[in-house]
Amino acid sequence: MGMIQSRQDQLAARIAGQVPPLGLADARADALDRLAVTGLPGKRDEYWRYTDPMILNEPAARKAAVFDASDETPIFGAIDRLKLVFVDGIFDASASDPLDLAGVQIDRLAECQGSDHWAGAFYGVLEKAGQTPVNRPFAGLNSAFAREGVLIRVTGKATKPVSLIYIHKSDSSDVMLHHCIKIERGAEMTLLESGLAGARFNAVLEVELCEGARFHHIRAQGRNHDRHEVTHLFARLAAKALFKSFTLTANGALTRNEAVIDIRGDDAVAYVAGAAVGDGKFHHDDTVFVTHDALRCESRQVFKKVLKNGAVGVFQGKILVKSGAQKTDGYQISQALLLDGDSQFLAKPELEIYADDVKCSHGSTSGAIDETALFYLRSRGVPVSQAQALLVLAFLAESIAEIEDQAIAEDIRSRLEGWLARHDH
Repeated sequence: MGMIQSRQDQLAARIAGQVPPLGLADARADALDRLAVTGLPGKRDEYWRYTDPMILNEPAARKAAVFDASDETPIFGAIDRLKLVFVDGIFDASASDPLDLAGVQIDRLAECQGSDHWAGAFYGVLEKAGQTPVNRPFAGLNSAFAREGVLIRVTGKATKPVSLIYIHKSDSSDVMLHHCIKIERGAEMTLLESGLAGARFNAVLEVELCEGARFHHIRAQGRNHDRHEVTHLFARLAAKALFKSFTLTANGALTRNEAVIDIRGDDAVAYVAGAAVGDGKFHHDDTVFVTHDALRCESRQVFKKVLKNGAVGVFQGKILVKSGAQKTDGYQISQALLLDGDSQFLAKPELEIYADDVKCSHGSTSGAIDETALFYLRSRGVPVSQAQALLVLAFLAESIAEIEDQAIAEDIRSRLEGWLARHDH
């Protein structure tokens, strides 16, 4: 009883003075009611035992120095894309492209009242479903209070990616963004996310894929050393849909990326992957839950982390195969490369299978750079720092291979090479 009261007290302090926006009132009220029951998470929660949520629970964001990224060109900068810019969580129309793309309807959450908009019946639905069997209070908090975000409905094949660009200018900005995407039957789009959203960032992305729809998601979380970030990706797939998501994380004091994928239609495919590199005060947590509830579906989870100088990596991944989901093919791998003896990797891979004709596997490893491979490169005249960088990039290659667009994949590789060069000491 005391623990429940403590969580509810933390919630009261966290939301004190906040008023839910007027639009989408029913969905917001429902999220707030759910929050009132669960409260905010604590370290004793099963899926928070490796990551302390204290900083995310605090009433105000801790200050994070504005990061100077002028030493590199913007990621995805060479790609033709429709740019939508958010500065400390506020949409910047002057820096954004017009919300006009063939086959794509784009609106702002801030302007949606819900009564006659397609998102009125969609906002918060996947987030609510994703609260079972594991509570995700920060996602509910987002649904209740997020004022900004984009609402995207795709009816054809988007001619170019939609790029969400986050800019951090205030050292105390506390940002919530909620994006909703519905991809109609046979439609396709690519979503890019990049940059530093704020000192503290809470994001929700809900994605509905109708029959035969295709969705590609590539996210590059900014290099700010001080940021604290919790993100939630909720996706529901109909028959023959294809969902692919890749996240690159470099630096950050605390990052937790949650992905909840619900495969409902036969012959659907869902891939979720990530590459994380951290040095020193770095805590990175990938928590993934994939549910198979249809025939002949495939899922892949591929996560790689490179850690040094006391950095911490966490992976919690689950594949749930329901009783009717025969011919399921589920694959999960989580691996960490520890570049010193002070860093650590904590993993909790899970399989829960109720069908008898399936192929599911999971594996998790951590270790140092292969000394034999390093010796081989050194014996052929490769300098030690370059040899180590080559081996690190080779280690991360499996996760980057999940990106279909080769130009984007090459951009990701170049960012990782830059990070390794900056942290060569």
